[in-house]
Amino acid sequence: MATGQEHTVKVFDDEIGHLRGLISQMGGLAERAIHDAMNALQRVDLDLAQQVRLADKQIDVIEAEVETLAVRIIALRAPMANDLREVVAALKIAGVIERIGDYAKNIAKRVPMIESEHRIEPISVLPAMGKMAAEMVHDALDAFAARDAHAAVDVCLRDQALDDFYDSIFRMLVTYMVENPATISQVAHLLFVAKNLERIGDHATNVAEMIYFAATGTQMTERERGKSGEV
Repeated sequence: MATGQEHTVKVFDDEIGHLRGLISQMGGLAERAIHDAMNALQRVDLDLAQQVRLADKQIDVIEAEVETLAVRIIALRAPMANDLREVVAALKIAGVIERIGDYAKNIAKRVPMIESEHRIEPISVLPAMGKMAAEMVHDALDAFAARDAHAAVDVCLRDQALDDFYDSIFRMLVTYMVENPATISQVAHLLFVAKNLERIGDHATNVAEMIYFAATGTQMTERERGKSGEV
């Protein structure tokens, strides 16, 4: 027969499992939003863009669930050390994922603004950047599920490559606008899309840093982030 302590431990484990599940669900929706927003942009699919905008509300709902559950766990279970770090990390990560969903929604909002009977050539390079950003989000969330500090570091190391990609696309888009003045308005929207993708990468990096702290109890160093030298 289970003791009261064993029952409490099982309830706590169930709640932590549910918290992880909610974060995973949020992350999956955010990844899907990025992919769908980029597909809508590439195909100028107004219906798909609208679906991305509507689906963002579901991410907001789950974020509220995470906040409620995390606060309840802290208040009623008084978790310590590793468990407390994981609950706090989940609470913060939920907010970051919600912002990632907002960036995907912002990309979708740009689709009607670049609609034209003539395809704008620079659109073709943006999906590759979108794929990089979505993969960083996916891998950061996998690191959270596995409490894998090394995988979290790997996500951070890839942020520089995404930043370099953004810088390259920015220069290309500005050059294209100068050479094709009639497209200035539409290409300006693509600049915003590229910036949103760059910010998604930054947020994936933030998630990875939170995961590293939750798993190790220490902050990720500049060296581990790849800011200087090699890791």
